[in-house]
Amino acid sequence: MTAAERDTAQPFGIDPRGPRFGEAITSVLLLVVVLLGLTEPLGADLVARALQPSALLLTVIVALFAWGAFAGIQKHPYGAVYRRLIAPRLAPPTEREHPAPPTFAQLVGLLVTATGLVLHLVGLPGALVVAASAAFIAAFLNAAFAFCLGCQLYVLLVRTGIIRRSAARA
Repeated sequence: MTAAERDTAQPFGIDPRGPRFGEAITSVLLLVVVLLGLTEPLGADLVARALQPSALLLTVIVALFAWGAFAGIQKHPYGAVYRRLIAPRLAPPTEREHPAPPTFAQLVGLLVTATGLVLHLVGLPGALVVAASAAFIAAFLNAAFAFCLGCQLYVLLVRTGIIRRSAARA
């Protein structure tokens, strides 16, 4: 099989429904973090704050965002679930998208949620809820309306020359 035949057999890019599936799961988890964070008192010390259910769940979410940001959106656990369980039951995607914008969006989610978690751990009241709420809004917009705020930020930063576009397959 030639390289051209391989490219035709497996078109470049990702199924855009995969990240939307992941964002649906993420938005539910973030909503749980917000609800827990609103009902829990701020712990007296670092250990007490770190062991609160909202902080523990947000730690898992931060780790998942880190996985997507550094390993790439194609290797994210939600993507694996989507490819194995959901995609085979759907028609093939009508279009594909470059993986760089959703991967960048994972980095933005990581920065927002990690900042909220760190500020919560040092004792800033409401930081966890505010950060989880902001991340929830972004995840929900992508899951429900296919509007990815992190992807839009990526495009804006590329257009202004602040970051370079990830190399696309010709």
